[in-house]
Amino acid sequence: MGQNNEDRRIGPRTPVTLFTGQWADLPFEEVARLAASWGYDGLEIAASGDHLDLQRADEDDAYLASRKEILDRHGLRCFAISNHLTGQAVCDSPIDFRHESIVRPYTWGDGDPEGVRQRAAEDMKRAARVARKLDVETVVGFTGSSIWQYVAMFPPVSAEVIERGYEDFAQRWNLILNVFDAEGVRFAHEVHPGEIAYDYWTSVRTLEAIEHRDAFGFNWDPSHMLWQGIDPVSFIWDFQDRIYHVDCKDTRLRAPNGRAGTLGSHLPWGDPRRAWDFVSTGRGDVPWEDSFRALASIGYAGPVSIEWEDAGMDRLVGGAEAVTFVRSLLWEQPKTAFDAAFSQQ
Repeated sequence: MGQNNEDRRIGPRTPVTLFTGQWADLPFEEVARLAASWGYDGLEIAASGDHLDLQRADEDDAYLASRKEILDRHGLRCFAISNHLTGQAVCDSPIDFRHESIVRPYTWGDGDPEGVRQRAAEDMKRAARVARKLDVETVVGFTGSSIWQYVAMFPPVSAEVIERGYEDFAQRWNLILNVFDAEGVRFAHEVHPGEIAYDYWTSVRTLEAIEHRDAFGFNWDPSHMLWQGIDPVSFIWDFQDRIYHVDCKDTRLRAPNGRAGTLGSHLPWGDPRRAWDFVSTGRGDVPWEDSFRALASIGYAGPVSIEWEDAGMDRLVGGAEAVTFVRSLLWEQPKTAFDAAFSQQ
């Protein structure tokens, strides 16, 4: 925490963390043990399973101390916390059975849609307070969206309806971000289908909706960008002052066969009929070296977190493989001709 940004500029000293969201079926103690044995520096702790109950952490100092003790015992640090699942319910419309399956019972309550949204917003505020108690600067997550349901734009949707969606987002999230500001914590929104910002232009519009306030930035996860046809390297450059966190997840794009489209055709993850799939970091089509050079060029000073979602590889194998691959990208990166050339884009 005491290092300046130049000392923390992405390179060999950059902490590599494991996002625990895909490991929430395991006890937090076991995930910490595995991560330490594989050589991770710390964790991006998800508010899922028994990993981090934000309500208990906000109200019970002994519970929070128990999380810290597990980290300390395994030689790990918490570099970010994730509240993706609850964040989804802040703006979503409709609120339905899908949300009941991902939010905690204290957020779902009686299931009244607006009540769920309000309780989800309170839990996002709680995440900021807990982050400060953990001496963590960043909360990563989703925002939800009342207008994602109109993504196909058919039946036709007026510009006024879309504008109201951004207004709804701003009204709900400005209240949340007030608490983030008070705690000195930043929110890193993961640009992702289903969210208010899911591609390049929606990211631009989202920042405009909240008047570019500093508390709101992005979690750079290239996997979702790649299959949408967005250049993840240019995204880093164009939003360089808003890259608050990095998640490493890879995507493999399959050769066009005239059948598979990028929307996935309601096929399950890992189905070979899909046009794309998530794969182990370094085994897909994300331009990792160019991406890490771009992160170095903008002076990114945070952790890089590995998010495991490869349906075709055992995670106990892939979790260890991924940290080795990412560390291979963290070389000393002095200013080079790449920086000058990239800055002209």
